[in-house]
Amino acid sequence: MALVSEFLSQLTLSYGGEPDPKFPTVVPARDFDPAQDAARIDAAIKTKGVDEQTIVDVLTCRSWEQRKEICFEYERFAKKDLAVALKAALSGSLEALMLGLLKSPTEYDASELMSSMKGLGTDEETLIEMVCSRTNVEMANIKKVYRDMFKRELEKDVAGDTSGNFAKLLLAVVQTNRDEPTNVVDYEKIDQDARALYEAGVKIKGTDVVTWITIMSQRSVPHLQKVFDRYKSYSPYDMKESIQKEVKGDLEKSFLALVECFENKQLYFANRLFEAMKGKGAKEKVVTRILVSRCEVDLMKIRTEFKRQHRKSLYQTIIEHTKGDYQRALLSLCGGDD
Repeated sequence: MALVSEFLSQLTLSYGGEPDPKFPTVVPARDFDPAQDAARIDAAIKTKGVDEQTIVDVLTCRSWEQRKEICFEYERFAKKDLAVALKAALSGSLEALMLGLLKSPTEYDASELMSSMKGLGTDEETLIEMVCSRTNVEMANIKKVYRDMFKRELEKDVAGDTSGNFAKLLLAVVQTNRDEPTNVVDYEKIDQDARALYEAGVKIKGTDVVTWITIMSQRSVPHLQKVFDRYKSYSPYDMKESIQKEVKGDLEKSFLALVECFENKQLYFANRLFEAMKGKGAKEKVVTRILVSRCEVDLMKIRTEFKRQHRKSLYQTIIEHTKGDYQRALLSLCGGDD
């Protein structure tokens, strides 16, 4: 039996530690001329009433690296910062979206985390989304950029703005102690973790939250996917149902966000977008953040999951719930209908 166990523990996955493939909707523009783009934006800002359409057409159809070059060229000949110029020329959700596009992806994430915690009260939903959906590498980079931009430590700010087990879970994820994926499948450890999750929750009265936090913040994503599958052989409920039965409030939302991201991150974002545009109008901050942060990562796949899950396209949903130049910018980032 020991030999069988040892053999099983050495079986390999097809996963070789490669970075996730990208499914962007925004890709580098061909025949790119940053000086010409900067001049077009300058003329659009100086036009009486501001030519928002030109600004949208340029900035939403260039990659982040290209937008960085446009910023450099704009400052060189206009003698002012493009972000400052756009802030003066635009307003509302369109302004927020355009300024978001001028930041690097990591700077944008750091800024969104800061704005979720600054001032009175905390935007827990944003905090949960940002912390629970980023990879180890992304979170390590965010912490560094957060420190550079705000001269503050992300962990200290999260600890100061949250409390209890909710704080413990977020901090455990922010501390980036998660194992990196390997090509070895340890079936014994998968079984141990699945049983531990069951025995810390559904099996007992109350919940041993610390055990849940430890496993979900330290194990690799491929390992956890197999743990959740194995979990069903111990529990009458799947992992998400168990979370809903065992914990409530922001802690429940955080655990659910983690599990959903482990299982299918693009579906998680598709559902976030659907919820943000379910009622009259839209939660524009959520829609802006997801489209800006995912357009060069996996928005094409998010679109596919959105259509599969909700039976209508993300593109048509944006048309139904937004308007004007803001709508035009979102549709451009969306990259087409399905």
